[in-house]
Amino acid sequence: MRCYAFLLIIISFSFITTANAQLKGKTTCPAFEVDILNGKVNGLKPDRTTNEITGKFPCYTTMTEENSSSKCGGMIVYKDKDITFFTGRNYVEIGPAFKGKMITPLLGTKRGSHFRTLGTPKVKDDKWDAFQTSYGCLVLYYGADNKVKKIQFSTYGTSTIQLCE
Repeated sequence: MRCYAFLLIIISFSFITTANAQLKGKTTCPAFEVDILNGKVNGLKPDRTTNEITGKFPCYTTMTEENSSSKCGGMIVYKDKDITFFTGRNYVEIGPAFKGKMITPLLGTKRGSHFRTLGTPKVKDDKWDAFQTSYGCLVLYYGADNKVKKIQFSTYGTSTIQLCE
């Protein structure tokens, strides 16, 4: 009889400890929607603060705070979406595996096919073109096939932007 009472007490304690367990849901983000012509991601410009960006997109992969010892200033990385906000340098970088919607799709387009929309580049190189925009600048990087593989846009102009290497 004592054995059953002891076993009943142990079982009761195990139920009490599991009853206090906290349910935690997965952090979800809204879908990323990039408006290249206005320099915004879901209405946010690249000069927004870390708190504003993580408040709107809480599912970041890594975050680096802005301080004097950080190489690139503050960064908020969404690796699974292939988009990064550089908060210390006020620009957004979109990689080739971007998962989201672009109002003006540029990834994978041929070099020269978007000049009608963007105008003539202000600065050119063999692997990239930089366009002055109403909000700052837009930089398109090209792969060996001469198609857009990476996009950066900033609230700074082509003469003042500081990109992270």
